[in-house]
Amino acid sequence: MTSNVDLITSGDHPDPFAFLGLHEAGDGSVSGVVVRAFLPGADQAWVVEADGTQLHSMQKIRDEGFFEITFPNRTRFAYRLKAVNRFGDSWEFHDPYSFLPLLTDYDLHLMAEGTHYRNYEKLGAHVRVVDGVRGVHFAVWAPNAKRVSLIGDFNQWDGRRHPMRFHNGAGIWEIFMPGLSEEAVYKFEIKWRRFGFITQKTDPYGFYFERRPKTGAIVYDINRFHWRDDEWMEKRAEKNGLDAPISIYEVHLGSWMRAPEEGNRYLNYRELAHKLVEYVLQMGYTHIELLPVTEHPYGGSWGYQTVGYYAPTSRHGEPNDFAYFVDHCHRNGIGVILDWVPAHFPKDGHGLAYFDGTHLYEHSDPRRGEHQDWGTLIFNYARNEVRNFLLGNALFWLEKYHLDGLRVDAVASMLYLDYSRQEGQWIPNIYGGRENLEAIEFIKKFNELVHEQHPGAMTFAEESTSWPLVSRPTYDGGLGFDFKWNMGWMNDTLKYISMDPIDRKYHHGKLTFSLMYAFSENFVLPLSHDEVVHGKRALLEKMPGDAWKKFANLRALYGYLYGHPGKKLLFMGGEFGQWIEWNHQRSLDWHLLGYDSHRQLLEYVRDLNHLYASEPSLYQVDFDYSGFQWVDFQDANGSTIAFQRKARDPDDHLIFAINFTPVPRFGVRLGVPEAVFYKEVLNSDAVAYGGSNLGNSGGVQAWAEEWAGWPCSIEVTLPPLAVIVLKPQR
Repeated sequence: MTSNVDLITSGDHPDPFAFLGLHEAGDGSVSGVVVRAFLPGADQAWVVEADGTQLHSMQKIRDEGFFEITFPNRTRFAYRLKAVNRFGDSWEFHDPYSFLPLLTDYDLHLMAEGTHYRNYEKLGAHVRVVDGVRGVHFAVWAPNAKRVSLIGDFNQWDGRRHPMRFHNGAGIWEIFMPGLSEEAVYKFEIKWRRFGFITQKTDPYGFYFERRPKTGAIVYDINRFHWRDDEWMEKRAEKNGLDAPISIYEVHLGSWMRAPEEGNRYLNYRELAHKLVEYVLQMGYTHIELLPVTEHPYGGSWGYQTVGYYAPTSRHGEPNDFAYFVDHCHRNGIGVILDWVPAHFPKDGHGLAYFDGTHLYEHSDPRRGEHQDWGTLIFNYARNEVRNFLLGNALFWLEKYHLDGLRVDAVASMLYLDYSRQEGQWIPNIYGGRENLEAIEFIKKFNELVHEQHPGAMTFAEESTSWPLVSRPTYDGGLGFDFKWNMGWMNDTLKYISMDPIDRKYHHGKLTFSLMYAFSENFVLPLSHDEVVHGKRALLEKMPGDAWKKFANLRALYGYLYGHPGKKLLFMGGEFGQWIEWNHQRSLDWHLLGYDSHRQLLEYVRDLNHLYASEPSLYQVDFDYSGFQWVDFQDANGSTIAFQRKARDPDDHLIFAINFTPVPRFGVRLGVPEAVFYKEVLNSDAVAYGGSNLGNSGGVQAWAEEWAGWPCSIEVTLPPLAVIVLKPQR
């Protein structure tokens, strides 16, 4: 039979805490205690009593470094260990195996149940003081592992030195490492039950990671940052409401701007805080949406293939630097939304995939566990601990980093079992249907928890199908999101605006169809990163015609975006007319602002944002038919449309009229609600924006003559490829 000592020295002992450390001696017939320690590399070892006055030499049982000493007629006492190697180097330390478990039965119960929503305070690495000793507590879920050890520079990455304590019912391993401090790099060495294979895994709950290509987690105390955004947090429910102006600037931090004079390095979070916030304020955006900043090994995934779900990427600095970024945004009145990816994760060997030698986080059957298109794995939403990992993660970002919202990526891939699969490549649910029932319940629970625990925080769904009630409360049968991305509007509008104007009259319905369903959900109108990559071309390059027409078309598109019901989102670079597709490996082409046409487009988007935020008719009633009314949607031959946007006060309104052809339209008659002067508050054809400066000389007078069902009417000039906005003056 293999002895306990053999099992310890080979790293195979099933319960090292039952053998190492201080225990009663013998079989109970002899009173006393015994202290055992495994110290590879040590030539001699001593037990040092707590007061430091007595040293007791330990017997070296094995050359591998196993030591033991018996204390007859003694009971438990506090001690440290001292060791000396053959070179004469000595070190003194508290024995990790002398400490009791720190996870409570209640913690373990909640984790197994999947309802420990502050699980990030227990799992992972946490600096703690235990019995007056400062150190770091580590815990990880790996129920099917034969052994889990803590490894790092502090133990020469030797998995035999610090095997962890196993809590069988919950499947969690833990160890308190006295004397360890922040900045220690660590991983978990996991020995499989099958084949005895050994892997090194990074901490799923790690708060900070080494810079790629290294993959170790770093001990970090995220509670040290001093927040100064109280005023924002108290008022953010108003800023994030359905009736608030929400104009989102979508940003990839790694390529928004770099430092070309310093080897094209990334800007750090604190540099971005000042440069990006200053820019966003000037441009009039209300919110920044960040492509995932969670730690990811592959830059080409843009952050959508996450390994460190609890860590801001170290590409831009430390966790407290990211907290500074959010805090600075808030103190300047800017909200921060994070793209969050609970739909899938990558197969990287140091990550979640096959974590403990089994399909732990993912489904075992590839028909449910793998995204073939993306080469990623799908979370097993039926498992309590997996749901707990994700739900706790969502709450973590809102709690610890004060984020204002989470935009959930790839929701459609979560909802449907047959998403992007052919017949025979998917497994129906228990009722024979294609709906992923476990994922649906997870999504609902996510939204309920966010709104219950963080009032004023927003949730967004990137959902590309006709799934009903996405942005309706769960108690009304919905999924519970605040907003849904309007992918239909985006696809139809971009197809329309990309056509040669001569052909647009045959596709007029692509402009008007969105109003058939515009109030079925709380929509965000996205012109996002997905539309300017993979050969789709930049927005400006999508536009037909020569350079002048391209810019004019883009201005018309943006005018339509800001007039259409729904909150607004524009990906970085679109505001000044980036010519080339977005490239995550380089900065935006800021030099283009040296050219008039690009600078003028920037000024136009800035003015649109300021007009949007200053006019309640553009944001107060986005999600009800009472905030919108067609003035003219039937002019397919002329490719023009006109509509009214209304605030809660119906007398507070604006008229939008858009000409999607390069032919000026003179004497266009439109119905209006009252016989007053209508001021032209915006004209995308203004010379200041690079247009031909055709317009209505500041406005038009309406007269009390009925037209197309309206009590009054006006005659306007519609400039080529342009939008005009009219406001009644009383």
